[in-house]
Amino acid sequence: MNATSAAFLLDFRNLRVMRGQKTALDDFSLLIAADEHVAILGPNGCGKSTLIKTITRECYPVARDESSMSILGQDTWDVFQLRSALGIVSNDWMLSCTGDASGRDVVLSGFFSSTAIYPNHLVQPEQIHLADETLAELKISHLADRSVCEMSSGEARRVLIARALVHKPRALLFDEPCNSLDLAAQQGLRHTMSALARSGTAIILVTHELADIVPEIQRVVLMSKGRVVADGPKEEILQVQRLQDLFGVSVEMARRDGHYHLW
Repeated sequence: MNATSAAFLLDFRNLRVMRGQKTALDDFSLLIAADEHVAILGPNGCGKSTLIKTITRECYPVARDESSMSILGQDTWDVFQLRSALGIVSNDWMLSCTGDASGRDVVLSGFFSSTAIYPNHLVQPEQIHLADETLAELKISHLADRSVCEMSSGEARRVLIARALVHKPRALLFDEPCNSLDLAAQQGLRHTMSALARSGTAIILVTHELADIVPEIQRVVLMSKGRVVADGPKEEILQVQRLQDLFGVSVEMARRDGHYHLW
């Protein structure tokens, strides 16, 4: 690791990632500083899910001389260590964390990269303390003993945020965080993202919903067909014509108190 690479949360250069016979990311380059808040916006099918899986090391780029990638300054990672440094809040975890597991157990499962606490897991008192502390920080201590199946989708999503935070990660990656949430839960989760950004936790938000981009996020990256097609300050990138070209439909846009909305 050198001083330059250490300054970046992500340093992806000319990546090509295949999903079967299909090229999902092509000549994909993206630099994100270690303390930056960034939104990656694009329609379904543009490669966002593949990008997330590349970040989490579930997908790997094709080996090419002109390609390179590092995460938090490292070219190679033990996946379990990476999950401690980069917290993930995704719909995949939302679907997995169901059933009788309590809120505390879901948070504790973050220490074991699982979705619940199983008989083979040896939970330490310090881990329980950290789990309860994280639940309290998010003001959801009342969910510690409640089973996931008895929670609203908004409550369960906030428990997943606690799970991602329990390691005190250097950054959080949000994958379509407001999917399947009602209006009140969407607002609550966006307030939580804003608070985390203000606390100094770097935020990478991957979404197709403009309303998810909280005011603290000042840089927006647009993705289309596996490539970055625009990247820059939010006010410059979020323009009606750009978004019409990106989503392929006629849209109108409104801005209020740092929030953007499309219809």
